[in-house]
Amino acid sequence: MFLGLDGFRNGWVAVRIDGECRAIEFRPDVAGALAAPFVRAAIDIPIGMRDDGARACDLLARDRLAPHRSRVFTGARRWLWEDYTDPDQANAEASRRGQTRASRQLWHLGRKIMEVDAFVRGHRELDIREAHPEMVFLRLHGAPLPPKKTHEGASLRRDLLFADGFHDIDEWVSRARIGTGAKADDVLDACAVALAARDCAGCVPEGDPPCDAHGLPMQIWF
Repeated sequence: MFLGLDGFRNGWVAVRIDGECRAIEFRPDVAGALAAPFVRAAIDIPIGMRDDGARACDLLARDRLAPHRSRVFTGARRWLWEDYTDPDQANAEASRRGQTRASRQLWHLGRKIMEVDAFVRGHRELDIREAHPEMVFLRLHGAPLPPKKTHEGASLRRDLLFADGFHDIDEWVSRARIGTGAKADDVLDACAVALAARDCAGCVPEGDPPCDAHGLPMQIWF
């Protein structure tokens, strides 16, 4: 069984691929989303961080997604959220250290980044990999896609997933919209990273990845 996880406001969208079977769940925490046995899981969240926030995998992924480089967030650092609760104070410290400041989007991902970091560090026996849905969609389509918030972009991503066996995706999107807090693109992204978990078709950087100070690989799969 292979799992793909994407975070949303109230938790995690978890998509399961088990042979020809596809299933979806909405879980409040990553531990619950990864509770069932699996062969490999992929998560759309940074795994492995440097103290300066600079990761080669982020830069390589941004280059592959050009001209849409901004679809890859950069700059995740444990100390941002371990030491600070205020983004302005954290960014003042980043400037003092001569580092890039954290965007508001990255800052608000901090709780989920740290949740996954703690889980992965505590469960090293599990095969849990970082994946990026936009890299998966690029592989499936063979060219950059329109923005996912547009009708054209969402429809194209939906069609790519439907062709790869996600025949219940319209029903899943409807379920997500009723009471979970998840959005359509959260469902689409979770399906995409589930494909990365199953196929592991490529990664940046290739080969043995660099590891952070805690021994976690810094590598993005697609």
